[in-house]
Amino acid sequence: MNCRVGCGACCIAPSISSPIPGMPEGKAAGQRCIHLTLDYLCAIFGQAERPAVCSGFRADPVVCGESREEAIRLLGWLEQATA
Repeated sequence: MNCRVGCGACCIAPSISSPIPGMPEGKAAGQRCIHLTLDYLCAIFGQAERPAVCSGFRADPVVCGESREEAIRLLGWLEQATA
């Protein structure tokens, strides 16, 4: 599965514990990454400073569902279930 253009759920729903440029402590679950653009694209996509956890994420129907809203719900549920 390819990422849905303009989704950005993976940049909002999960926590990221590794440093992100401009977010040295990472980000909390539900917090928008500062690199998520207004059109829900990653502003540092493909750049070396992008965290490994971000570049390693692969879109999958199990976590991305059928829509951006469903992806946020699924990723949020996974975040809570694994906290």
